[in-house]
Order: sequence, then structure tokens, then C-alpha cells
Amino acid sequence: MPQKLNAQSTQQLVDVEAIRDGVVILKSGAMRTILMCSSVNLALKSQDEQDALISQYQHFLNGLDFSVQFVVHSRKLDISDYLNDLGESLKTQENELLRIQTEEYIEFIRSFVGMQNIMAKNFYVVVPYHVGEDRKRSLADRLFGKQTVSFMKMSDEEFQKYKNQLWQRVENVISGMRSFGVRSLPLANTELIELFFDLYNPGETGKQFLTSGDIQ
Repeated sequence: MPQKLNAQSTQQLVDVEAIRDGVVILKSGAMRTILMCSSVNLALKSQDEQDALISQYQHFLNGLDFSVQFVVHSRKLDISDYLNDLGESLKTQENELLRIQTEEYIEFIRSFVGMQNIMAKNFYVVVPYHVGEDRKRSLADRLFGKQTVSFMKMSDEEFQKYKNQLWQRVENVISGMRSFGVRSLPLANTELIELFFDLYNPGETGKQFLTSGDIQ
């Protein structure tokens, strides 16, 4: 019983109501799409290239009529699967010299990672859509009003309508970031589930908990 109550109380802290068709629906009814993005190393660019990229980035931000959120997710790199694959290939290696070199390489990688805190960084852009944005509201409602649209009460037609409006923003963001060399791709359901599992369970891996289909 205590474990059940603890699980319920934990779920109350998570603002996600459902994940459907690559869309994150919050408990307020607001919708989000998360894009995974490539990166650009400005330090490797010339001064002219840096100025051009920054100018394109400014132009991209100034052209948006909605807010976006940029997120950098850092996590300690787990190379256990990579080392296991090397170990399996080592078992079938018949060349003695290559076998010795592979053993030395595995030991080097294992010791190097053990001494260094190697981090993997992923870059995301969160694109929002608030249900009811297209309706006229008073200034007070826009500043202080809260959404009360429940996903559970949303019909399939309404969901598709709101999703299409959200996707127009997504395509705008993808196109805009492409202008300064950043490629982006919307996360699918399983990728979103893994991302949120990693965020709320930083000490574990969520791959074994992934399921296919919509999560509601």
C-alpha cells in the first residue's frame, strides 16, 4: 500500500497527461512537440562564418510569433554496450595481433572512462501550442487565465485540429533552424517516453521500459 501511494504522489508531480502521435499533452491541456537538434561548433568557424550564423539565428528568433524553449540534456556516457560488442568480436578474432590490440583497446577505453567524467549532450527545442490560442481573450485572461481543457475530454477531431496547428509551428521551426545549419527532427512516442524517463530517473536507463503505441 505505501508503494502504491508513493507512486500516485510521484505521478502528481509529473505534468504530462499523455503522449500521442509524437505530441506531449500536459495536464493543463497544452501541447508540446520536442525536436532533437544537431549542433554547430562556432569555434571551428571563421569570424565571417560566425557572424553569418549569429545573424541567421537572430533572424530566426525575430521571425517567430510564438515562444520556444531550448534545452540541453547532459548525461554521463554509458559505453557498456559498446564494450560488450567489442568483447563478443574478440571471441571470434582469429588473428593473434588483432586480438591483442583489441584487448588493449578495451582496457584503455574502460580505464579512460573510469577516470574521466565523459558526458553526452543532446540538444532539443520545445515547440508549444496552447489550446484556445486562436480564440479572442481579454488581457486579464491572457495574463492570468489558466487552461482547463482536459485531454481526456478532447475528441479525436479536436486533437487532430490542434495537432495540425502545432505542426505548422514545428515546420516553421525546422525550416528556420535549417537556415543556420541546424538539422532537427521531431521525437516519436517511444523517444519521448525514453527522454522523460531519463529526465526523471537520471541514474537509470529507460530503454527496457519502452513500449510501442500511444501512452495515455
